[in-house]
Amino acid sequence: MLAVNYSTLREKLKEYCDVANQDFEVIVVTRKSGGNVVLMSEAEYNNLMENLYVRSNPKYYNKLLRSMEELEAGKIIKAELVADE
Repeated sequence: MLAVNYSTLREKLKEYCDVANQDFEVIVVTRKSGGNVVLMSEAEYNNLMENLYVRSNPKYYNKLLRSMEELEAGKIIKAELVADE
């Protein structure tokens, strides 16, 4: 996570946007008056929202955790998918 003040961000906005997108870096924009803001890539934001959604549904989240435990324990069934023609 990087922290940069508003003036520096304004001067180098393109560079910071590139860092956020290419390095998936989260940038905190500090302001003298308070009320800091966060700059992040759209991909990182979408990932965050998806994770929040999954974790907000306890039934689905617990099922996901059980599935991961089964996978790690080798309790899997391998199947070949066939496309309909």
